[in-house]
Amino acid sequence: MNVIDSLEWRYAVKKFDTEKKISQNKIEILEKAFSLTATSYGLQPIKMLVVENKKVQEQLLEPCFNQQQISTASHVLVLCIEDNIDEQFILNYFERVKDLRNTPDEILNPFKDFLIKDFEKSSKEKIETWAKNQLYLTMGNLLTVCAIEKIDACPMEGFQPKKVEEILGLDKYRLKPVLLLPVGYRAKDDMFAEFKKVRKTLEDTIIHYEK
Repeated sequence: MNVIDSLEWRYAVKKFDTEKKISQNKIEILEKAFSLTATSYGLQPIKMLVVENKKVQEQLLEPCFNQQQISTASHVLVLCIEDNIDEQFILNYFERVKDLRNTPDEILNPFKDFLIKDFEKSSKEKIETWAKNQLYLTMGNLLTVCAIEKIDACPMEGFQPKKVEEILGLDKYRLKPVLLLPVGYRAKDDMFAEFKKVRKTLEDTIIHYEK
């Protein structure tokens, strides 16, 4: 399959095959794809929990409005933002840049100082919105990788974050859940697999700009 064929193949799965489990190798591919996704400034203000405990998945059903994909999926990926994006968070990033690239301080410091000042004058709400935007980039990338790897998925933003946070004990990690991605393999009787995709035509969505 090429990329377009893979994207044609994927859909938001409504019913997973509960007998099929994603291999550890495939999960590691998704983990690496998560890590390699582009983020603003390269800061990666995001983390992902990989849930494969069926009892926990059952507990997540109620705050996810009983969407059955949560309990029937092989794994549930919980995409979260960091709640401690401060000066030390930025300093840690630049230390890692220095360690990996051996970049001298005289090159790193101007950008580092700019980011620290920019974040200091930004409200917590603004920083949180910025961090959430990075997760939407990540979700899109994960959906494409899932399609290429023939892993089925159903992206979700409709859930009660506080209750999910409590069930997973995310406060100890200082994380806030933003998106959920149940992954697995489609059931043979999921009728949505055969539905035609409903998309606008390219003429309605693409503009070839001419000056």
